[in-house]
Amino acid sequence: MKVILKQDFKNLGKKDQIIDVNDGYARNFLLPKGIAVEATPAAINEAKSKQKAAEHRKEVELEEAKALAKKISELTVVVTSKAGGSGKLFGSITAKDIVSELEKQHKVSIDKKMLVLPEPIKTLGVTEVEVKVYAGVSGKLKVKVEDGQ
Repeated sequence: MKVILKQDFKNLGKKDQIIDVNDGYARNFLLPKGIAVEATPAAINEAKSKQKAAEHRKEVELEEAKALAKKISELTVVVTSKAGGSGKLFGSITAKDIVSELEKQHKVSIDKKMLVLPEPIKTLGVTEVEVKVYAGVSGKLKVKVEDGQ
């Protein structure tokens, strides 16, 4: 029997996927629990249209992510902090500091979890920080740390 899943189900498939299962499994478990619906022609057309809409939405998100990554790669964020004579900072510059300065200086809002910063910046100068905008899409943000004494 062909059914359309209404939700992701382990070992069967993803939401709106059309699968073939045993009649008894469908009638006794999947259909009564609301996990799936019978694959009628109308339901199949609806599932296919939902899949097309989801694919289109993913394409749009990917294009927006590429545009944001390109924009981020062209920006430089200037952060000021107190430093000693040897160029070492008294504190450190964290992802939270970088994101707040990016928002203030360039009006670009990103989540601090997007920044790939293995350890906080502790020296003066320019550092490139990778920003993972979307799965497989990233950009390099230049962070310039200046002495703010």
